[in-house]
Amino acid sequence: MNHFPLSDITLVVPELFMLGMICTILVVDVFLKDEQRGVTYWLTQFTLLATLVLTLAMNDGSSHVGLGGSFVTDPLAVLLKAAVYVLTFAVFVYSRRYQESRDLFRGEYYVLGLGGVLGMMVLISAYSLLTVYLGLELMSLALYAMVALQRDSGRASEAAMKYFVLGALASGMLLYGMSILYGLTGTLDIPEIATSLIQQPHHSVAVAFAIVFVVVGLAFKLGAVPFHMWVPDVYEGAPSSVTLYVGSVTKIAAFAMLLRLLAEALPSWHASWGGMLELMVVLSLAVGNVIAIAQTNIKRMLAYSTIAHVAFVMLGVMTGSAAGYAAAMFYVLIYALMSAGAFGMVVLLSRKGYEAENLSDFSGLNERSPWLAFVMLLFMFSMAGVPPTVGFYAKLVVLQSVIQVGQPWLALYAVIMSVIGAFYYLRVVKYMYFDKPADSEPVAPGSLAGAVMSANGLSVLVLGIFPGVLMSICVAAAANL
Repeated sequence: MNHFPLSDITLVVPELFMLGMICTILVVDVFLKDEQRGVTYWLTQFTLLATLVLTLAMNDGSSHVGLGGSFVTDPLAVLLKAAVYVLTFAVFVYSRRYQESRDLFRGEYYVLGLGGVLGMMVLISAYSLLTVYLGLELMSLALYAMVALQRDSGRASEAAMKYFVLGALASGMLLYGMSILYGLTGTLDIPEIATSLIQQPHHSVAVAFAIVFVVVGLAFKLGAVPFHMWVPDVYEGAPSSVTLYVGSVTKIAAFAMLLRLLAEALPSWHASWGGMLELMVVLSLAVGNVIAIAQTNIKRMLAYSTIAHVAFVMLGVMTGSAAGYAAAMFYVLIYALMSAGAFGMVVLLSRKGYEAENLSDFSGLNERSPWLAFVMLLFMFSMAGVPPTVGFYAKLVVLQSVIQVGQPWLALYAVIMSVIGAFYYLRVVKYMYFDKPADSEPVAPGSLAGAVMSANGLSVLVLGIFPGVLMSICVAAAANL
């Protein structure tokens, strides 16, 4: 019988703590009355903050591999996990009043949310194909249930079924690609797969097939064209508080999976998977930015914009360089921050019996709440890449990494598509500042939600003016890839 040394167990202390708290919250919630549900909420938030402290306290800045080579704690994992905790905390703050006004303020939302975070933690630290798949499925199963949380909504049930069926198909393709890699190399460990593919000759057709299946599975989880069909339907159909969760933090975990499977496991086959990513980048930029222009529902508009932003992330990874990986990492963190704020604003403007899902619902927001309108303006400017917001710098560093590898035409194409995409972001600003209010109801997000939203919006501006610290952390995290 194999026994893991104590040093291996200490690597997974944050994951074990998270699992223990999920079980505790699940049991405690059973004995709470509806009016006491705030206990579940605060236990959930405490869990996220305590896990953040544990993760940072146990980080010494170096890489440690444990659990038989299947789990790694490195600067990349620490950075991405910390971002997941902080953003999930903000997501739950934004969601609380929305949940309460729709009789959704139940323990299931928070237990599933923490279950998804646990899956993301495992996925981010996965150093074996088996751990990658376990983390992915743990995260995905929580997301499927969260989308269907509003049981009396036919739209939410339809979205959950689409997500589940297509997600299962993509997971099957990913698993098939992994099984081919295992059959060719005889190992599940990511570094050993990389070494085996470099040192030993393998049947090129079989490796190419494996890469195709792996990239297809990854593209689905990211929402890249032509595997994007679930994104707008799920974003629109799910309750806005769930869309907020799915549309922000999950992209960080999907990015980690992209790096682990392509940059770390298959670096010697960069020409093959890089070409596939390049094609998907071209398609995603065009489809995401052009179709978003025709949307009147802001959740669908942001869904298509997600496809375009994912293209920028893949653009950095496609370069196969440390600079490209660092730029893509910076971009995905900034996108998650912007997305949490934008979807959070949709949630905060909604109230009982009223969903602020249409662009027209933002009409005259400046008259109803000048500060929230300014914060939303920051998010829209940042997503469009307007300086001095951080979205401009995020796009700039990705484009620089693309030019450095000798593909200026692709950088030019991305710039043109971004200019086209700026239209639908600026249209939201036009609604807020130049149209008459469609609703005279005052906007009262609550003190904590308002403070977190303000911090979220100002961080987009501050990081745009002083991007150096976060960028240097991303460069250090990408140095070992």
